[in-house]
Amino acid sequence: MSALMLALKASRWLPLWVIRAVVAGLAWVAWAARVKASRRLEDNLARVTGAQGRQLRRLSRRGMASAARYYAELFELPRMSREVIDARARTVDMDGARELIERDGRIITALSHSGNWDLTGAFACRHLAAVTAVAEVLEPRAAFEQFVAIREGLGMTILGSEGSSTFRRLITMTRDKGGVIALVADRDMSGSGVPVQMWGHGAKVAAGPAALAVATRTAVVPVMVHYERLSGQRRRRARSRWGIVLTFGTPIEVRADAGREQVGEITARWVEFMEAQIAAHPEDWHMLQRFGWTS
Repeated sequence: MSALMLALKASRWLPLWVIRAVVAGLAWVAWAARVKASRRLEDNLARVTGAQGRQLRRLSRRGMASAARYYAELFELPRMSREVIDARARTVDMDGARELIERDGRIITALSHSGNWDLTGAFACRHLAAVTAVAEVLEPRAAFEQFVAIREGLGMTILGSEGSSTFRRLITMTRDKGGVIALVADRDMSGSGVPVQMWGHGAKVAAGPAALAVATRTAVVPVMVHYERLSGQRRRRARSRWGIVLTFGTPIEVRADAGREQVGEITARWVEFMEAQIAAHPEDWHMLQRFGWTS
């Protein structure tokens, strides 16, 4: 049995404080030992912030702690009640997204690997519309299926990221089912992403949100998720010291005569929003892998 499957099984009966402590401890050890994921994070954060030396090490420590928080919450998700989900999430400027749902029946959200995007999906299912998302297929496959089951238990529909066939299914589901199509798009997995400028560096990001928007004539709404400390009654209702903030950017409408050329335009607009938001909350950008830097 893989370590991931073992962790999934153990998380069903372990007290929450034990899960949080173990995951946080493992993250601290990984940071202190400067394992590959920690070094990747530091390289990415250095490009975002320009930090070096001790300042960068302190930032990466907070970043590893934030990533650990996400994984602990992922194991906790099956136990979360609706009341806990609502208490943990706070929104900023969500009215534009809600109006689009009421008008068109659907939106595409472009997200980054920031905060807790799974908790975001669970919250959106309750307060916006049914969520369809794409997830990277993990190995072993059984672990991926377990995570899919957790997310679907919260009301989401999950598709495995399996190339062009997944994109064709997304087009059909966007047109027929609608709701919120949530795409984590800051890391290009295809190798054929859209070139952009981020924090003064060349990079490539996923074309998915913009390409799907053009194919289905659906507006794109960029969404940033970051953590905030909780206190008082909200902390008691959330059963955690931490909650998430969902900040919605200005909706990006698709022109009636839009073609492939608008994919780059739409991508540049949501990237501009995400660039500023990640720079404001770099410790919550969980980019522990190679990012799509081109410079």
